[in-house]
Amino acid sequence: MHEMSLTESIVEIAVETARKEGAERVTRVVVDVGQLSHVEPEALEFCFAAVARGTIVEGARLEVARVPGAGFCSDCGKTVAIAERFSPCPECGGFRVQMTAGDELKVREMEIA
Repeated sequence: MHEMSLTESIVEIAVETARKEGAERVTRVVVDVGQLSHVEPEALEFCFAAVARGTIVEGARLEVARVPGAGFCSDCGKTVAIAERFSPCPECGGFRVQMTAGDELKVREMEIA
């Protein structure tokens, strides 16, 4: 389950950022997870409480925002929604689709106290 190590990184980012800001507690963490990233939001949520235990992130609310897949098709010149990596363009059927969104995993925002 690679979500455990990903969650550890999320908590580390939150702890470091909060300490730099002089905060004593993190109350909320918002994470963007791309639908094509192969990361299971439910697994992140499951791991979050365990990983945060004993840190200034303990008790914080984790919010996961799903980012849909998108790509630019070089064949038809359109930005299109994609549901799978390496799938053909839903507009023209071409296979020269460069993914532009949907594979990210990033801490977008957090609340501290």
